[in-house]
Amino acid sequence: MTIVLTNDDGIDAPGIYALQRALNGRSSGIVAPDAPLSGCSHQINRGGPISILQRAEHAYAIGGTPADCTRVALSHLYPEADWVLSGINAGGNLGADVYVSGTVAAVREAALLRKPGIALSHYIQRGRPIDWDVATRLVSKVLEKLLLKPLEPGCFWNVNLPHLSADDPDPAMVECACCTQPLPTDFVVENNQFRYVGEYGMRSRDPGSDVEVCFSGQISLTKICLWPA
Repeated sequence: MTIVLTNDDGIDAPGIYALQRALNGRSSGIVAPDAPLSGCSHQINRGGPISILQRAEHAYAIGGTPADCTRVALSHLYPEADWVLSGINAGGNLGADVYVSGTVAAVREAALLRKPGIALSHYIQRGRPIDWDVATRLVSKVLEKLLLKPLEPGCFWNVNLPHLSADDPDPAMVECACCTQPLPTDFVVENNQFRYVGEYGMRSRDPGSDVEVCFSGQISLTKICLWPA
């Protein structure tokens, strides 16, 4: 099994190396943006050159978006790849986030190219750092489950880790639907400038959805399909 790793936080972000450690020695190659591009959604290069800088034997910094990275990986660097994994993103990608997330766009592009993928993100409680060792341990368990689970063409998994402490027990993995509620839209206008002030952790949520599951301290596993089975 060959696995492509990418993200939207950039090739120097700690999350992608936490993800690589979670693979427990499985064959992988890193093909990630050369700079942070969080929130870039499914933006792609429209025809200009995309730079490829080899950082190590199996690590490439790409002058493009996460979706570009998936295209470069699957068409050129690792055409034999079996999976595309994106993350571990520093911040949740729950519910409506999937439409703006570069992390999710990387595996959505893989699904369009008929390759299975998993987007992995870590919800952050305000003011608390991520323990990447905990994240690695949890993602390792997630991958043991999902890499063996059949995935229909055009589908991918969107996974979100809760924010736990090192001494917390490992949470349950819950398959759930993507929340349909909007992101917080509270705002203020000062000096003719519009600014959002809503708190991510106070967002509305559908009962049993990925937002509720993750915020309650469990790992949300959401299968997203781009077309009907």
